[in-house]
Amino acid sequence: MRGQVEVATTPGTVLHIALDPPEPPACAEAIAAVREADAIVLGPGSWYTSVIPHLVIPELARAIAESPARRIVVLNLNPQVGETTGFAAHTYLDVLYNYLPDLRVDTVIGDRHHVEDLAALEKSAGDLGAELFLMDVAKAGAAGMHDPQRLAVAFDTVLA
Repeated sequence: MRGQVEVATTPGTVLHIALDPPEPPACAEAIAAVREADAIVLGPGSWYTSVIPHLVIPELARAIAESPARRIVVLNLNPQVGETTGFAAHTYLDVLYNYLPDLRVDTVIGDRHHVEDLAALEKSAGDLGAELFLMDVAKAGAAGMHDPQRLAVAFDTVLA
């Protein structure tokens, strides 16, 4: 399959993603931004087509892993049909770990009402070296959407 639409609409389970060409050069501005950042946020978003691609560009993945910035993962609230169908909250972290085992994450932000298996999520966060923050970040009455104000409070809390 090629492209985000095919990944999202083809039946089955995503097992792996790769880029074509396999080791593309990283954008110099992106590398500079990562090196100068105070925080790097991964997620929420389309896991295999918006989050993981940053970790399969070798130079960018290395810059993210070596950055002194705080690395924060924001978990999706619900699986994305076609791309992450069947994912539990911890599965997003397991996928990150599988793509870049050397990646250390400082903080994982998740919504307390969207955790199926707390012990598994705590273990997966721990595998990445992360502290887990479960907060109310979902938008009331809007299934699967983060509330911008609640997410801002979460960032304020973890970056304090």
